Amino acid sequence: MGQSSRTPRTVAVLMGGPSAEREVSLSSGRECAAALRGQGYEVTELDAGPDLCAQLSALSPDVVFNALHGRWGEDGCVQGLLEWMGLPYTHSGVLASALAMDKQRSKAVFRLNGLPVVDSLICAKSDVMAAHVMAPPYVVKPNNEGSSVGVYLVHEAANAPPRLSPEMPDQVMVETFVPGRELTTTVMGDRALTVTDILTDGWYDYNAKYKPGGSRHVVPADIPARIFDLCMEYALRAHRALGCRGVSRTDFRWDESRGADGLYLLETNTQPGMTPTSLSPEQAVAAGLDFAALCHWLVEDASCNR
Repeated sequence: MGQSSRTPRTVAVLMGGPSAEREVSLSSGRECAAALRGQGYEVTELDAGPDLCAQLSALSPDVVFNALHGRWGEDGCVQGLLEWMGLPYTHSGVLASALAMDKQRSKAVFRLNGLPVVDSLICAKSDVMAAHVMAPPYVVKPNNEGSSVGVYLVHEAANAPPRLSPEMPDQVMVETFVPGRELTTTVMGDRALTVTDILTDGWYDYNAKYKPGGSRHVVPADIPARIFDLCMEYALRAHRALGCRGVSRTDFRWDESRGADGLYLLETNTQPGMTPTSLSPEQAVAAGLDFAALCHWLVEDASCNR
């Protein structure tokens, strides 16, 4: 457990922060803090801001539970701070976090490891709004945000390019759209847990992910055994290829009409949501680990040099 062999008793839960996923992170943090208190830990909830270093120095916790989502909390920044301070922390380290958060660079890693990914481009936002940069259908999204914040689906029949919001970054990812089903697999340590089939009435966007009733999760997914096994294998290979630690979750699209050739890895999340509707806690339950036990495992897994 980092520099100490004793069971950690004090845990600082990092939550909130300045990213676009602040509200989801606050919800994750509250849920994790409550679960850890139930496990007997002395827990302090910290809303990560500019004074985070001073707060952590004053608190000097045994472990930092990272419940941040999005930029700064998920991209290696806070991980570097915690390494500098010598504070054991949960989830992935600096390099894995930075790689996974950058969708284009993580795709390069996946390709090198023989994992199937869809074609994509990094383009100026102005170019994407001026004309189709690839044949529709395609998806436009930030290269380094998560939770489907600012995701645009351009349909096959679209005559005009998309009008992107001012909040979208100057450089965006444009990615070939894969029709079919949305599947996801959580890896915990060195073990893939199960596969979830995510069912929605429309596009799997931010509201579908986080609003109650926004999506329905079928756990385990009712899909052919070959596709199920490939999701488990690909998620574990992606976790290892990026150098992830703790818990990660890898998302897929599956075009049923093409069988195994229609399964594509979209991205790996190093800080999966930990809310009541989140996918990874549901998968842990399906694998025999309740929410409190999952949080406990993450704390016991924490370390520096991740």
